Amino acid sequence: MRSISGLGAVLAALTLAITMGGSAGATSDRRAERSPTSISLPDGFRPEGIAIGSGPFAFIGSMADGSIYRADLRTGRGAIISRGPGTPSLGMKIDEHGRLFVAGGTGGDARVVDTLTGRVLASYRLATGPAFVNDVILTKGAAWFTDSTNPVLYKLPLRGGRLPVAAVRIPLTGDLVYQGSPDSPGSAGFNANGITPTPDGRGLIVVQSNTGGLFRVDWSGVTRRVDLHGESLPEGDGLMLRGRTLFAVQNRLNAVAVLRLNAAGTDGRVVRRVSDPRFDVPATVAAFGPRLYLPNARFNTSPTPTTKYTAVAIPRP
Repeated sequence: MRSISGLGAVLAALTLAITMGGSAGATSDRRAERSPTSISLPDGFRPEGIAIGSGPFAFIGSMADGSIYRADLRTGRGAIISRGPGTPSLGMKIDEHGRLFVAGGTGGDARVVDTLTGRVLASYRLATGPAFVNDVILTKGAAWFTDSTNPVLYKLPLRGGRLPVAAVRIPLTGDLVYQGSPDSPGSAGFNANGITPTPDGRGLIVVQSNTGGLFRVDWSGVTRRVDLHGESLPEGDGLMLRGRTLFAVQNRLNAVAVLRLNAAGTDGRVVRRVSDPRFDVPATVAAFGPRLYLPNARFNTSPTPTTKYTAVAIPRP
């Protein structure tokens, strides 16, 4: 049996540890608050996708040539770590192994990049005809990619964390019906875009940019419209889920819709929309600490080699 004095020492140590832990968390938040709220990107870069892992680094993809830029969120400085293939890098996500999964847009492909070295670990041909591989999400055991041109999802099975030889093509059926022909982001034919898991992890959620519809997708590709109680998400782009809170970027509206979902992802309500005067058609969103980070894609600005681009940070709603 532990003595009373020994028990007191243990309790004191626990109290000190809790206090130090709380202090460390507060210090981390204070550091985040002092870090820059705007990150300058290379001229002509044309940013679109963003991914942030456990460390204070953002990875931003270029629509111009597919290069990957790594920015230190503490200083705002960065550099290109992976030169692109000449086709876009759009939606991106980082897994627990430090691998960056990249949607290849009009290239009709996907690739996996080492976040430390920038080396391409694997490339996948997803479509042989016209395609716009737009976004990606990681779930337990798979990476899932949307295609804004073709009514399919592409699945990369990740058994035991191993990268597969090829992707699996899963047709989309049900309520999500593709429209028009996509010529550019925001056009009448721009369909499935951002993707995220449902809060219960038993399915996926996809936004359709041209209609503003939000859809729950089961693993077989069957889609069901999410009841938004009269709301919609026109120009819906990148999605990010935290618990039951869904952040949906509405790019040309210069807004982020904040939704509260049920566990199954079949019902949701827009609780607020946030904006910022520095938004210039943000495309995607990622979180670090108390902030959201969004790259300004500037779709309304004609791109040139000298066009300026930034990513901006706002307080997380």
